[in-house]
Amino acid sequence: MRDDITETGSKGMSREELLALPVAVDLDTGNRALGLGRSKGYELAKRGEYPCKVLRLGNAYRVVTADLLNLLGLAT
Repeated sequence: MRDDITETGSKGMSREELLALPVAVDLDTGNRALGLGRSKGYELAKRGEYPCKVLRLGNAYRVVTADLLNLLGLAT
């Protein structure tokens, strides 16, 4: 079984996994949390249309975890 598949067999992240994330995560982790495919997530980030705040650091994208949790209704 792949690491990114939960016990229910679906992609995504559990509430516990989401709340344990660092301050910013890579775009692949943000995509996984939102249920977005890799291509779609990068396309949205490049167009500035990602559903939460994304920082561009050189060639890398970082998703702000606080915005991600807020979007998912898990903000503390």
